[in-house]
Amino acid sequence: MKFPSPVPRRHSRIEIIPLIDIMFFLLAAFMMVSLQMDRALNTKVDLPFATRAAADFKPDMINIAVDRAGLVWLEKTNVTLPELCAALSNRFHINTNLPVYIAGDAATPHGDMVDVYEAVRRVGVQKVAFMTDPSHRQASR
Repeated sequence: MKFPSPVPRRHSRIEIIPLIDIMFFLLAAFMMVSLQMDRALNTKVDLPFATRAAADFKPDMINIAVDRAGLVWLEKTNVTLPELCAALSNRFHINTNLPVYIAGDAATPHGDMVDVYEAVRRVGVQKVAFMTDPSHRQASR
């Protein structure tokens, strides 16, 4: 036979609605603070231009240039695309972490730049960057 306890038993409950309210408050507070930080860190300034240029070529990277006629230059040597692929393949097998920088004249046709980029990627190089001239200001500023 089962005897009931003289002390009434209370069931415990966790109220989740106040916790949801607190989480929404924290989310809104963090969003407002992050928006204020974005404005403070992104102050627009005009940076000065360098009066002296750094060295164009460094031994730890491959520099490729494409002139306005579409001719490809590998470190001041005129090469064709198959010669470029062969040279890149040789250097890539020695060091697979070697960066490649492609510079193009402003008047270079887009297709010539794409051909050089595809040749570099076909060899397997993963670190490819395009050089830009920061001294040219955009008209939108």
